Amino acid sequence: MHDFDLHAPEGANKRKRIIGRGQGSGRGTTAGKGNKGQQSRSGGKTYLGFEGGQMPLYRRLAHRGFSNYPFKKTVQVVNLTEIEKRYENGETVAPATLYAKGLVKGADPVKILGNGEITKKLSFKGVAFSSSAKEKIEKAGGAVETAENN
Repeated sequence: MHDFDLHAPEGANKRKRIIGRGQGSGRGTTAGKGNKGQQSRSGGKTYLGFEGGQMPLYRRLAHRGFSNYPFKKTVQVVNLTEIEKRYENGETVAPATLYAKGLVKGADPVKILGNGEITKKLSFKGVAFSSSAKEKIEKAGGAVETAENN
C-alpha cells in the first residue's frame, strides 16, 4: 500500500445501464418504460404541479395580497459580551474591525445589543445601538457615533 494509491471504494463506480439494445440484453423492447401510456412516449413528461388535466392547485387558489419579503432589511447583531471578550481598552469598534475579529459576516448593517456588561473604554463608529447598549457604553466611558441607517 502506497500513500498515493488512490482509488474509489468498491461499488462506488457503477456501469451505465444501456437500454433498448435487443431482447437478449434484458432491457429491450419497451426499454424499461413499461407498456403504453404517457411515460413510455418520447417527450412524455409533465410540468411541475401537473394533476392529470385537473385544474392544478396553484391555479385553483387565489393569489392576492402583498409580501414585504423583497424589501426586508437584515441587520447583524452583536452583543456587548462578545465585544468585551474580543476588544482591548481604547480600541475602535467599527464594521470592518467586527468583521476582522469574526463577529459579523458580509456587508449587512450592524447593531450592538445590550446583552452583558462592558468595562472597557471603547469608541464605536458606523454601527447602530439598542438604547440599553448605548447607555452601558457611555457609562463605561466609551464614545458613541451612531450610524445613519438604524
